[in-house]
Amino acid sequence: MSLTELDDDMVRSMSIGAVFSDFVGKINSLDFHRKEDLLVTASEDDSVRFYDIANAKLLKTTYHKKHGADRICFTHHPSSVICSSRYNLESTGESLRYLSMYDNRCLRYFKGHKDRVVSLCMSPINDSFMSGSLDHSVRIWDLRVNACQGILRLRGRPTVAYDQQGLVFAVAMEGGAIKLFDSRSYDKGPFDTFLVGGDMAEVCDIKFSNDGKSMLLTTTNNNIYVLDAYGGEKRCGFSLEPSPTANIEATFTPDGQYVVSGSGDGTLHAWSINMRNEVACWNSHIGVASCLKWAPRRAMFVAASTVLTFWIPDNSKSNAEPGSMDPEAASQSEHISQ
Repeated sequence: MSLTELDDDMVRSMSIGAVFSDFVGKINSLDFHRKEDLLVTASEDDSVRFYDIANAKLLKTTYHKKHGADRICFTHHPSSVICSSRYNLESTGESLRYLSMYDNRCLRYFKGHKDRVVSLCMSPINDSFMSGSLDHSVRIWDLRVNACQGILRLRGRPTVAYDQQGLVFAVAMEGGAIKLFDSRSYDKGPFDTFLVGGDMAEVCDIKFSNDGKSMLLTTTNNNIYVLDAYGGEKRCGFSLEPSPTANIEATFTPDGQYVVSGSGDGTLHAWSINMRNEVACWNSHIGVASCLKWAPRRAMFVAASTVLTFWIPDNSKSNAEPGSMDPEAASQSEHISQ
């Protein structure tokens, strides 16, 4: 279903429309293409899988036994992805690969990181991409060149994200600090630093809203914050049940009005950012959803653990009583006071 104006009723009506359960192990990461109706997943079974999201159809599966498949993101080309490695990092140094899914070929290796890549994102405007690693560095690359273009060294587990215009990127580091850089002159250092007041947990995911006005942070202790992307003020925050063995993921809707997130108790939640209230709560039916993203141009999100689920509006539910929740979603999230 294409994206129309989202409202509380439509968000509340979201339900599972397709299930893919043939993975062996956890899905590590997933990404939507910005312009095409495509989804890519990377999982513990060393597979990279391509889906047509308009028809909920698996298009292609490739296996990467030598390197594994950990973090993944699309390039601008609809059949090319960047994938980080899980194995042989010390012996090969090949921490990142530029893959063509069309002919199952590795177009380029990117060497430099000494430990696992935990954050990966592609610039929305050019061939630059960024990777954050447990070796305490963020590296900036260009798809056309093997050599690293820039390095930021920092403390803690780094998390990276470009804004939707590609002009700014954010790097989260130890102690909950978010540093903003001009992507054209990052060597001059950050132009601003935000602190998530009172929460010292590491940020494991950053997303910018499409309009560039808001920033979504998810921490390792399953707190979620929406910040003003210009001044850093906290617009709202939500606390989810802890999940000791997995990080959760949260996502903006394309209009930037809602946040959807997983939780440690196997539920999914949706909140209105402007009203700061919970709109919906569902049973995920797949345990803790460690991957969750809303499609760029559709009324649809995907949630994944060891199973991949596509969620779409169920029109028969959209006329339900306002404020109704999935009865199977037993636990509610706790609102963090402003």
